[in-house]
Amino acid sequence: MSSRKIAKLLLQIKAIKLNTENQFTWSSGKKSPIYCDNRLTLSYPDVRNFIIDKLTVSTKEKFTNVNLIAGVATAGIPHGALIAHKLNLPFVYVRSSEKKHGRKNKIEGEVIKKSKVVVVEDLISTGQSSLNAAKSLQIAGCEVAGIISIFNYNFKHTEEVIKKNKFKYTSLCNFNDLITQAKKENYITGDEYNFILDWHEKFNI
Repeated sequence: MSSRKIAKLLLQIKAIKLNTENQFTWSSGKKSPIYCDNRLTLSYPDVRNFIIDKLTVSTKEKFTNVNLIAGVATAGIPHGALIAHKLNLPFVYVRSSEKKHGRKNKIEGEVIKKSKVVVVEDLISTGQSSLNAAKSLQIAGCEVAGIISIFNYNFKHTEEVIKKNKFKYTSLCNFNDLITQAKKENYITGDEYNFILDWHEKFNI
């Protein structure tokens, strides 16, 4: 039920928007009837605290002997830092590419080799940014315990790619629970529900 509760909260604060007529354009250029912006959770203390508590508990339950938390830039940084604070663990964040100046870091913060790290994302769609971050941490000498996110689109291709790379991952909320909750609370009609299901089934990453 925790996933449905997260879905309810994300819909309430409009961190997740649904529109089948005027679809959203993702950074990849693809059209989607769903847009997720979990940064908005940071502006609502009650929602933020609930989500951070759930992320912290899930991190402790799903991954063992973790001694480093890593946020994926940029959206995974605040949630990752808050989890690290709750767990009293060191925190770093991973850029999509190296800086072009200064020390030209890709990982910001102190990375001690052989650290066991959990990678924090706000959401998983293609999974590529999470995988890139995880691989960068491995190159830096860390052991990646797994990946955690607030929301997961549950695309089949993404699941296959993450499993192929042998990373454990977990999310607080997923696509199926989200649209079920949205239909239940009349954020979408039955026809819109079916349209979104069909889009999800046919989506080609």
